[in-house]
Amino acid sequence: MPPKSNPSAEAPRVRFRVYALATVLVAGLAASPFIIRYDSATAQTAPSPQTATALPSLAPLVKKVLPAVVNISAVEKGDAVAMGDDSDDNQDEDAGPNQGQRPQFGQQGSPFDELLRRFFEQQGQGQGEGHGFGGGQAPHNAERVALGSGFIIDPSGYVVTNNHVVANSNKVTVIFQDDSRHPAKVLGRDTKTDLALLKITTDKPLPYVTWGDSNASQVGDWVLAVGNPFGLGGTVSSGIISARGRDIHSGPYDDFLQIDASINRGNSGGPSFDLNGEVIGINTAIYSPNGGSVGIGFAIPSSIAKPVIEQLRGRGHVDRGWLGVQIQEVTPDIAKSLGLAKPEGALVADVTEDGPAAKSGFKQGDVITSFDGHDIHHVRDLPIIVAQTPVGEKAQVQVWRKEGNVSLVPTIVEMPNNPSVAAAAQEGGGEVTPQHANALGLRLAPLDQQWRTRLHLAKHVKGVVVASVAPDSVFAQEGLESGDVIQSIDQQPVSSPEEVARKLDAAKNGKAKSVLFLINRNGSNAYVAVSMDKSSDNNG
Repeated sequence: MPPKSNPSAEAPRVRFRVYALATVLVAGLAASPFIIRYDSATAQTAPSPQTATALPSLAPLVKKVLPAVVNISAVEKGDAVAMGDDSDDNQDEDAGPNQGQRPQFGQQGSPFDELLRRFFEQQGQGQGEGHGFGGGQAPHNAERVALGSGFIIDPSGYVVTNNHVVANSNKVTVIFQDDSRHPAKVLGRDTKTDLALLKITTDKPLPYVTWGDSNASQVGDWVLAVGNPFGLGGTVSSGIISARGRDIHSGPYDDFLQIDASINRGNSGGPSFDLNGEVIGINTAIYSPNGGSVGIGFAIPSSIAKPVIEQLRGRGHVDRGWLGVQIQEVTPDIAKSLGLAKPEGALVADVTEDGPAAKSGFKQGDVITSFDGHDIHHVRDLPIIVAQTPVGEKAQVQVWRKEGNVSLVPTIVEMPNNPSVAAAAQEGGGEVTPQHANALGLRLAPLDQQWRTRLHLAKHVKGVVVASVAPDSVFAQEGLESGDVIQSIDQQPVSSPEEVARKLDAAKNGKAKSVLFLINRNGSNAYVAVSMDKSSDNNG
């Protein structure tokens, strides 16, 4: 387990926050446009004609794709807002999709928030500036309107947008560039990828755009973002792909494209185009200190979005493959402990009983290095690939086990509604057995019934309890905590405090570079590698 970060210890640094890009207003509060004017004396000098002709115009591309990009207006009843439904977009929209799954990066409002507050106060409506503009609580019976973006993928009227734009809305309207409005039906939503598919009905074929191949895109490629920032309507901005494979902790399948094209609130669900006019990304979130664009935006790549949208169109929901393992990152210390040449792959911390992995021979401590021909470089690679594997397919999997490669062939099944094998523990009462051994800063105790009751451990969990950890020890640095249960050391089960102490002393005296622990915490297993080079003889 990695040590918990301490933000205060990292100062000074800029604190950022992830924002979903839907703009939320309270119905009936009409805001006039705000225009910021700059003194011409401070404006940059216009480029010379020679410089201007060096870059091609994007106007032909804009003319081609703009008619297929739409604005989305999603109305949610005020009573739903007041009750605080637990859906993705029913929390404060600043928090973004799946807001409970990722850290918050700041709480300050933006100058635009203050500008809006003053405007609404001038209109005599200061208490209703709306959910998402930095403060005010919407009136209890007011309607909340989420303004986002979308794009048409079929001339018969299929529209793609973000889930957090339309979640729990009872009225969705698609608005075209000519301001014509069409009621829309939500065909399906997927919270894990923050995608939704809408359908509108018209009497004529509609302009549409096609999917591109985000896997073929490279850092430095040009992108064109189109959307509805701050409710302003069809707005175009350009930039490049700044990075690939970004994980912003918004969900289990994060693999975002990072772009520097200017996107803001209201751009949610809008497309990012390549220079061929094909959709390679869906603009979803930004990093920002205040909710405005600072040139760090995130788009769901088309390689993830396209198959999800196809399933939503075909059956209204998404079926995902499931392997039945609990995995974690392979750190450099863990790689050394397992004899791996590089810290890559997904380390199996637990195997779900009777799941596909258990039935095909997976074991704790296996490192999955390849799945169906796809190399697993990072731990997050595996959930994405497994989820996209068809249910019922036999997958060819390579694992590293005890310094050798093993081939396994699990049959992928449909992901259950509750795939987690972890159970949250609560504080329990009662006295605990006194510590029976100390080892290099760990105080250890046998796992008797008192500890088992206190920690709410299942009967199958066996090992030795960590009663306390010396704060200046290497174990504290690596994240071990009181209440952890050491199940094995270097993949050998342990059953008593004295056994743990002997193994650690032997490793220290034998000049072992690292020791690999299998820890159970709150019912969830994880491997922790501790570098013995850093350990001290602190006995706590």
